[in-house]
Amino acid sequence: MSYLLSINSLSVAVDDTPIVRDFSLQIIPGCIHAIMGPNGSGKTTLAHTLMGHPSYQVISGSVLFDGISLLDLSPDKRAQKGLFLVFQYPYEIPGVSIFTFLKSAYQAITQKPISVTDFTSLLHEKMDLLSIDHTIAQRAVNEGFSGGEKKRFEMLQVLLFKPKLVILDEIDSGLDIDALKLVCSALNVVRKENPQTSFLIITHYHRILQYIIPDYVHIMHQGKLVHSSGPELAEQIEKNGYGAYQQTEI
Repeated sequence: MSYLLSINSLSVAVDDTPIVRDFSLQIIPGCIHAIMGPNGSGKTTLAHTLMGHPSYQVISGSVLFDGISLLDLSPDKRAQKGLFLVFQYPYEIPGVSIFTFLKSAYQAITQKPISVTDFTSLLHEKMDLLSIDHTIAQRAVNEGFSGGEKKRFEMLQVLLFKPKLVILDEIDSGLDIDALKLVCSALNVVRKENPQTSFLIITHYHRILQYIIPDYVHIMHQGKLVHSSGPELAEQIEKNGYGAYQQTEI
């Protein structure tokens, strides 16, 4: 079997404190994995390590992405290879328009120039798929956006950049049910447009997994993967909590 992402015995520290411990996970193209776990279990550390955040120190282990060692690449090279992180709290960038930001990012990722006319056409096409008003392209990045608007803008980036693996770091955080439905609707559009794209959903809650059905659900505790199963596992966690899984290891 050919894996898109293969994490093998990965251990990560922050300020010399071990956070992720001997973590292994494999993802094939087009597959949806969800990682759940209590606060402090290492889920966000894992996400930021995969994207190459300099604050996270890889102690041991390997990460292969499309057969290439991910740990040898800078964050921009990881993005060019097809990795994308949807932030829990997307940053505001005052003074930088969405159009300028997206065009620059698109050229950096594809490593190909594109004219303003052609990019405008492409951007409007993707905005229409998500029912996003074209006029927001002139607004500053995320400035004055609601939580739901910020995360739909993240989905717009996914549609434009067509990554091979999308890591969703608690995308449901801070969203009411209506905003969550809009974001999940956008996610399903992304999946329909790019069926070979894989997703790694990091979440505390079962509710997002009612709208985006994962192929596999994993439980992370104290930096380790302690249990894996199908989508029914998320329902069991919702009913019974994490206690039954915190003393075992797969």
